[in-house]
Amino acid sequence: ITTLSVHKPLFIYTLNMSSDNIQLNAVTKDTTRLERIGAHSHITGLGLNDALEASPLSQGMVGQQQARRAVGIFLKMIQEGSIGGRAILLAGPPSTGKTAIAMGLAHELGEETPFVTLSGAEVFSLEMSKTEALTQAIRKSMGVRIVEEVEVMEGEVVEIQVDTTLQGGNPKKSGRLTLCTTEMETVYDLGTKMMDMLTKEKVTAGDVITIDKASGKIQKLGRSFSRSRDYDAMGATTRFVQCPDGELQKRKQVVHTVSLHEIDVINSRQQGFLALFAGDTGEIKTEVRAQIDAKVAEWREEGRATLVPGVLFIDEVHMLDMECFSFLNRALEHELAPVLVIATNRGQAKIRGTDYTSPHGIPLDLLDRLMIVSTTPYTVDETRLILKVRMDEEEVEMADDALELLTRIAMETSLRYAIHIIMTASLVSQKRKSTIVELRDIERVYGLFVDVKRSTKFLMEYQKEFMFNELQEEEKDVADENEMQENVAADEAIDDAVAMES
Repeated sequence: ITTLSVHKPLFIYTLNMSSDNIQLNAVTKDTTRLERIGAHSHITGLGLNDALEASPLSQGMVGQQQARRAVGIFLKMIQEGSIGGRAILLAGPPSTGKTAIAMGLAHELGEETPFVTLSGAEVFSLEMSKTEALTQAIRKSMGVRIVEEVEVMEGEVVEIQVDTTLQGGNPKKSGRLTLCTTEMETVYDLGTKMMDMLTKEKVTAGDVITIDKASGKIQKLGRSFSRSRDYDAMGATTRFVQCPDGELQKRKQVVHTVSLHEIDVINSRQQGFLALFAGDTGEIKTEVRAQIDAKVAEWREEGRATLVPGVLFIDEVHMLDMECFSFLNRALEHELAPVLVIATNRGQAKIRGTDYTSPHGIPLDLLDRLMIVSTTPYTVDETRLILKVRMDEEEVEMADDALELLTRIAMETSLRYAIHIIMTASLVSQKRKSTIVELRDIERVYGLFVDVKRSTKFLMEYQKEFMFNELQEEEKDVADENEMQENVAADEAIDDAVAMES
């Protein structure tokens, strides 16, 4: 696990429903992000060029070129932002890259477009109704881009003077800040709070900064090009910018993107934005959502906000029941509907909670709304490429004969089983002081960890040794049924004999 510390602004959004003002409070915190090797951490996109043609190996994606191109066309429709309420179904056997394609779609969209991932089983595990869980997921997938005008002071720092005085035995800081542009220069008197913020941001002479007049927040944009030869104040990550021109005080447009669900939570709880960090949002009243939708519609008419239709990805969608499917069918017709991407590995299956059989376990009326993209099993060459990509991701070196054996194992068992073998075989090779995974390492791990087929064979051989064995119960039921049929046949024979004697 690799730990990266990043300085990331955390924005708190507060909506005042009684007025037309949008209150946005910005709080900057040092957050720590964990980057770890996951099942799809090697995926960085769909691997398409400008003509939406899929490469055999690009951005971590291997094979499934038809499916990737279809999703690429769908991606263009999402990026247009004018069409919502569309749905796509990724259908195919297990281990054919359905979730990988969805993750590639998320990377292509970027951080500005909301992308919410949900498993079909999560709807039933939450402490709320199924429709409320789906409603919250849908509103998390709808973003609102809010445009706000703020007054800022932007210029190059010429000089910082710090004065320290004693008041009541306690030191008190004050000072003067000299800012300049290409046309003017101004000196500002600063209090203790502003001086502390300058010290915290490590602002020195030659830095180009902006100061928000409303909140007093200071942001360092970089070093001025006029100080490019000041090597003492430079570092490896120093960024150089031009000295601002015009006046020091300017009006700038700041764009924030917030989801509808976040606005719902803020306005439905007494603690306001703090409810976002509580985790348990609970049920949200329909009236609150109706007021928010009306307010967002008003902002859109005034040009102060625009909708950002995101993506709601529901994996294992066959786990939903008829009520959930009916709700999704109706939700796709709403104006504030995101783009829906669902995935399943079922063929002809029963719809959960009913005795009706339908393709992919999805009702026909919802299937009629979907654009279906099929994924096919990987070939031998594609499987070998996927294993190479995973070895690069996990930083494992493997001999050619060991890779061929691992490819054969993947084709005879499953791709997921072969991917799990990579790291375990690497640990075995490290145990014998080797940096390359060899053939014997693969064979040893293959003998230690069994796949589904060998596990099933083992169960069939030793089924009588296991507790609560269903096969024993089935054999007992068959024996009882045979005995019952023999008794019925014997009774019928006795009745026939008695009838003949009479």
